[in-house]
Amino acid sequence: MAKRKYFKTESKKLLDLMVNSIYTHKDIFLRELISNASDAIDRRHYRSLTDDAVEAADEYAIVIHRDESARTLEIADNGIGLTEEELINNLGTIAESGSKAFLEKLEKQQDVELIGQFGVGFYSAFMVAQRVDILTRSPYSETGYRWTSTGEATYTIEEADKDDIGTRIILHLRPDDQDNEETYSDYLKEHTIRRLVKKYSDYVRYPIKTDVVKKEDDKETTVTETLNTMVPIWKKAKADIKDDDLNDFYKRQYHDFEDPLHTIHTNVEGMLTYTALVFIPKNPPQDFYTDQFEKGLQLYSKGVFIMDKNKDLIPDHFRFVKGLVDSADLSLNISREMLQHDRQLKKIAAHLEKKIKSELEKMLKRDREKYIEFYNAFGKNIKYGIYDNFGAKKDLLQELVMFKTDQSDTYITLAEYLERKKDDQKAIYYATGSSRAQILSQPQLDAVKEKGYEVLMFTDEIDEFMVQIMQSYQDTPFKSLKQSESDLLDDEKKDALKTKEKDHKKLLKAIKKALKDHVKDVKLSGRLKDAPVCLVSGEGLSLEMEKVLKNLPNQAGIKADRILEINPDHELFTALSRIHETNPAKIDDYANLLYRQALLIEGYDIDDPVDFSNRMVKLMLEASEK
Repeated sequence: MAKRKYFKTESKKLLDLMVNSIYTHKDIFLRELISNASDAIDRRHYRSLTDDAVEAADEYAIVIHRDESARTLEIADNGIGLTEEELINNLGTIAESGSKAFLEKLEKQQDVELIGQFGVGFYSAFMVAQRVDILTRSPYSETGYRWTSTGEATYTIEEADKDDIGTRIILHLRPDDQDNEETYSDYLKEHTIRRLVKKYSDYVRYPIKTDVVKKEDDKETTVTETLNTMVPIWKKAKADIKDDDLNDFYKRQYHDFEDPLHTIHTNVEGMLTYTALVFIPKNPPQDFYTDQFEKGLQLYSKGVFIMDKNKDLIPDHFRFVKGLVDSADLSLNISREMLQHDRQLKKIAAHLEKKIKSELEKMLKRDREKYIEFYNAFGKNIKYGIYDNFGAKKDLLQELVMFKTDQSDTYITLAEYLERKKDDQKAIYYATGSSRAQILSQPQLDAVKEKGYEVLMFTDEIDEFMVQIMQSYQDTPFKSLKQSESDLLDDEKKDALKTKEKDHKKLLKAIKKALKDHVKDVKLSGRLKDAPVCLVSGEGLSLEMEKVLKNLPNQAGIKADRILEINPDHELFTALSRIHETNPAKIDDYANLLYRQALLIEGYDIDDPVDFSNRMVKLMLEASEK
């Protein structure tokens, strides 16, 4: 006779919370029941090795039966089964205690480690079932038992005939609810079961079987088919995996039409045990540099799919990596969908970060062409990683960045730059611009060209932000060619420049007055050779950083300190000196033209093109009248 029992008060409340709040997707009920079945088989297999009372099965399997007419879905296993006491303890009180403390933790969304206990994931079944029957037998029981509940106030347990060891869970599905677009009958369809097993349980170590209908010559036959592959590709010995297998897996799993550029397959055992299979794509996805892009690695525990994109497993500077991590060491909480405070997860992430960095360094040293292909696709992201979080990762990443130079159109690393620098060179020089060609045309390069110093080409917006964080590399400071020139001049040239500035003090003061709204200072330049003028910045914000910041919200008003430098050896300066002596009133017009010429050379838009045109025409007409 069936024994009717009541869920404990707090257990009933817990059950409601689990069914209605904890699980975010109804589909995962099948994952939970299959995982419980796999755990039960594990326990039977282990006990068969340690307990004479338990016999091993000839073949372990999980079988899914579908009955569309009865609207039932059954998940059966030949695992350890449950005794009457275990049914009451695990399913009647939930997590064995049913304590108020347990419920309080769950309501506060604190960590509760319950995975592996039958009475936890099992209750996800009530998201899709209006009644659940369990028919089970344990090797420690002389009879089988039937447990039945509608997931409300009560459940019943009674003895039942069951000859074999194991458990059958029969779900009586809820009626379809068209108003709320809930079609529970979909779970009785072969393609739905196949899809869910493939997504969540493809790598469960035991075969998951179901009956499928095959058509041949207009005849239908029913056959039993195994739905899961059981052995994940990442669990196979590396020697048994072909490159084509990895490439096919990557393209299928991560929806790319190209083979990956590089594959990293690592197994870690010891205090922390995990397997990782990660891929570096050949090209970034279209949304990679947008807010819509989501980083993250897939997460598995014992071959069971837990999460699609776990963001904590991969740092932002390596966010281009796709792949997965499988670990039995993770502390999963009640829904298998979230993780606890994850010291394990943080350790795995730290291991992976070092492994990816190590693989990239090997690629750089052993396969330069392949690394350059990677760098063209994702180099900006590495630079961002150096800049991000106030340079917390600069020491980790700085060996991976590369630049072209004024002397070479091929990439070099910072270490290679230092190997090539001149003995008397005190800094790592760089110039910033929209392209290599534009940088090579900049007049500020004249002085370093004369000395034979190599100049790094900064053509990405992030470059200057990055070096502002780095400050130096191997104790050698970075130096912009659009800032101070003092270290490029010897004492003789510095003295000569000071003398010329003293001799032309009034002229420089007049030009500075004319440009008081535009520049902080006007100086004579020791760096210019052929160009008459150039624009540089003072300490702090550079001209290029100003260009970037003005496009950002709330940053438009930030400006660099502009300094106009004039070549004292150019014939234009001689002409300016003569005009200042004979007709000083004209200096305003010439100063404005000179400044705007410098703006054009620097790639800036002229703030008032009409005024510029009028001044130009005026001076041209005056010159033609002479």
